[in-house]
Amino acid sequence: MTATAAIEAAGLGKRYGRLGKWAVRDCSFRLPQGHICALVGPNGAGKSTLLAQLAGLLRPSEGVVRVLGKAPGEMRDRVSFLAQEKPLYGQFTIAETLRMGRELNPQRWDDARAERIVGDGGLELGLKVRELSGGQRTRVALALALGKQPELLLLDEPMADLDPLARHQLMGNLLAEAGESGTTVVISSHILAELEGACDYLFLMEGGRVRLGGETEELLGAHALLSGPVAELDPNTTVVESRVTGRQMTALVRKDGEIGGSWESVEPTLEELLLAHMRSPEAPALLAPSAEPRALAHIDRKAGAAA
Repeated sequence: MTATAAIEAAGLGKRYGRLGKWAVRDCSFRLPQGHICALVGPNGAGKSTLLAQLAGLLRPSEGVVRVLGKAPGEMRDRVSFLAQEKPLYGQFTIAETLRMGRELNPQRWDDARAERIVGDGGLELGLKVRELSGGQRTRVALALALGKQPELLLLDEPMADLDPLARHQLMGNLLAEAGESGTTVVISSHILAELEGACDYLFLMEGGRVRLGGETEELLGAHALLSGPVAELDPNTTVVESRVTGRQMTALVRKDGEIGGSWESVEPTLEELLLAHMRSPEAPALLAPSAEPRALAHIDRKAGAAA
């Protein structure tokens, strides 16, 4: 038996309006439970739309998606979603905000956890939300999201407006809390370097589709960064990107055959891997075995959108 995935999608799509542009199209992937997953891609790739679908806030136009084994709308009590805007009531105090979280989630709310996250930032519960800085508001929003004790936490660019020190501190808090509870986390971010030490799973979106997906170590190990004198690459080698500077050539390739030649070969960093794929949207997609949807193969995708 295959364990229930945290998220599984097959042929998932979302179009705004009957004749509008597809924000997500033919998107298929699987995320096993227990991972900290980075969701990356250029602006307009469909990341925010995908997260809203996973949270049950947007209905798919086509395809099927399951969150913790069920349709997203059925799992809202076990899923937390933090949007980019971090919507909080400015006139509420922090204490009132946390009390709201408790009232809305009476079965799963953890007062001690929420107050600990706030307290780690040195915040007094009597402060009003409108008096808080951007980093402090983000901390309160995370306290709301994690106080619910979700099994799946969806974060859409939660720290984009913070300075590097605040991002580092809050990311540390987030990883500690998620590790303690075993929560699966999907975090959308443009800050590639910070994701390398924080996330053990990765999805790269481009044009509404997942083009690269799997455990980060597995994806890094499937590629090689070559450098050497300008020469022809073996025609059987899958080249993601190649560049020539003077007499030197560098190329990111898949390790799916013999590289040959006198190339110097090293494993790319996560940032090198992602940037090369984003600069080369025509490169073939790669889903690691763990990221390929399995349990949805029997579901009619057109019918699945209505499920």
